[in-house]
Amino acid sequence: MSAQLGGQPILILKEGSSRTRGRDAQGMNIAAAKAVASAVRTTLGPKGMDKMLVDTIGDVVITNDGVTILKEMDIEHPAAKMMVEIAKTQDDEVGDGTTTAVVVGGELLKKAEDLLEQDVHPTVIAQGYRQAANKAQEILRDIAFDIQPGDTAILTKIAETAMTGKGAESSKEKLCELIVKAITMVTDEDGTVDTENVKIEKKVGGSID
Repeated sequence: MSAQLGGQPILILKEGSSRTRGRDAQGMNIAAAKAVASAVRTTLGPKGMDKMLVDTIGDVVITNDGVTILKEMDIEHPAAKMMVEIAKTQDDEVGDGTTTAVVVGGELLKKAEDLLEQDVHPTVIAQGYRQAANKAQEILRDIAFDIQPGDTAILTKIAETAMTGKGAESSKEKLCELIVKAITMVTDEDGTVDTENVKIEKKVGGSID
C-alpha cells in the first residue's frame, strides 16, 4: 500500500498488506480477540485443564495460568495483542484472575458483535458497558468487607485460591503459611503492603520443608 508525494509513491505498509474497513474490520478484530479468550477458557474453574506449551527450542511449559499461556503464544494480530495486555495488566495490578479477565473480555466482545449486527452504534455499546462496569463496582463495594492483618484464616484461603494452577498444589499448605507470615511481617498499620520488602531466595537442591 502506498501514498503519493510529489508524484512519487511512498510505501506505508509492507507489500501484500491489505486494508479492511467498517463492519468487516470490526468482525475480524472481534474474531481475533475471541480466539485468544477461547485458548484459555478451558483452563478456568475447578474442572479447568492444564495446557502444555512447547516453544521453538523444545522447552515444555505445563500450566493453566492465563497470563503464562498468553505470554508463550506468538500473537501478532493487534486486537488479539490487546487481550494479552488485559491479562498482563491484571497480573501486574492484582496478581490473579488473568484468565477470568480475558474470558470476560471475550464474552463482552461476543455480545457486542450481536449488537453490532442489530445496527447498534459502537459508541452506544461502549457507553452501556461503561455503565454496567460502574454498577458492578457499586455492587462489589456493597458486598466487600475489610480484612485485618490478623485474619490469618481468611488470608490463607486467599493465598490458596491465588496459588491454584501455579504447579505448587502439593506444597500448598506450607507455602500458604509462609506467604501469610511473610506478608503479615511487612504489612503497615494501615493495611498497605510494599512488595519490595519481600524477597524470595531459591536454593538448588533445597525443599519447601
